[in-house]
Amino acid sequence: MTRYKLLNGIRVQFTAEEEAQRDIEEAKALEEKAEYDANQYQRDRATAYPSIQEQLDMQYWDKVNGTTNWEDAIAKVKSDTPKP
Repeated sequence: MTRYKLLNGIRVQFTAEEEAQRDIEEAKALEEKAEYDANQYQRDRATAYPSIQEQLDMQYWDKVNGTTNWEDAIAKVKSDTPKP
């Protein structure tokens, strides 16, 4: 695919070196996007987890009451947003 750039307002075709460099840049951008997309579940989980304060409170009351509220809350987030 022929690429062009504007040079002083004039449309100029890329040189072979510029084409090669752009191909490398585009390949790298695709790799970075694929990695970003593959880790979407991590970003989703980060917003779904209860706050640290809430988690610590859950852990305290679980220990006092012999319940598993904290474990249940974490398991729900993990099951709602599984790893790919």
